[in-house]
Amino acid sequence: MDESFTIQISHNLVKQLADDGDKLKKKTRKPKAKIPRDPPKPQAKIHQKQIPGDSETLKGPAAGWPLGPPLYLPVPPPPQSANSELDEIRSVLRESDKVVERLQKREEEVAKEVTQRAKDLHDKEFQLPYQKPMACLAEKNACLECYREHPKDPLKCANVVNNFADCARRVRQLVSSMH
Repeated sequence: MDESFTIQISHNLVKQLADDGDKLKKKTRKPKAKIPRDPPKPQAKIHQKQIPGDSETLKGPAAGWPLGPPLYLPVPPPPQSANSELDEIRSVLRESDKVVERLQKREEEVAKEVTQRAKDLHDKEFQLPYQKPMACLAEKNACLECYREHPKDPLKCANVVNNFADCARRVRQLVSSMH
């Protein structure tokens, strides 16, 4: 199967085909001067096949023309092992399918990780900082309640207001001693 095949086409066949085309076009051709050509270099293992319509079977005006050197057209050799090539292609396809599956799994893992990190960042960003309980909250509420109960006589709440003021003073002293 390592042999190469060639097809031999003679000049007579080419001329005959050209003359048939000219008859269809109804034009006359002017003969051109023949240019001598160098004979083709011998090629290794050339298989020549006689083509019907060659110089021996030509009839008509092209039959008397001299033969020129034959034209050789290379024919590609048939594929040696189509099955092995198909097997190679299939194995490459299987490998690429495995790679795609691994990439998809990795993509899912990364997507989960990114989602978790985004959630963590969101939670940290929008989490309210630790708030200390408001000092003297009970005393403040007692003052407000007393003012609601005695809207026309606020002096009755003087004792509760003094308790609230004492508490606020103690908290200020505590904070200033820390700094």
